[in-house]
Amino acid sequence: MADNDTPVFQIQRVYMKEASLEQPNSPAILLEQEQPSVDIQLGVEAQQAAEGMFEVAVVATVTTKIKDRTVFLAEVKQAGIFEIRNIPADQMQPIMGIACPQIIYPYLRANVSDLITRAGFPPVHLAEINFQAMFEQQQADQQQAPAGGNGGSRIITSA
Repeated sequence: MADNDTPVFQIQRVYMKEASLEQPNSPAILLEQEQPSVDIQLGVEAQQAAEGMFEVAVVATVTTKIKDRTVFLAEVKQAGIFEIRNIPADQMQPIMGIACPQIIYPYLRANVSDLITRAGFPPVHLAEINFQAMFEQQQADQQQAPAGGNGGSRIITSA
């Protein structure tokens, strides 16, 4: 039976695309007794990788500082390759901006926590994210902004 019009949504692969951790003020900053501030930025990126194949990535940047000095800066990009075919065009952006990031995000959370712990710091646990609300906010921002804009959405949280 030829199901050429059947919608397809399949995960092909989930992988860590990039990871980095910097401690620019070590070792002196590690002797500080103050509690550092933590800033977490998240972004979603999507691009077509091949016909019917899309790469979606969720990027987390975690910056901890004591006063104006960086304790550490960690950045992890967790990506996935998704086969998406025969989906109406108006549903593609929500799939890549909501459904795919929801699949990738648990892997990102684990890798961020592991990277920071392996560097000798207490783990940073990323909070659950409502990707639908994030996507809707990005859409609202794009409607208010003139044409152009950036390639990914970003949210900023601090702990």
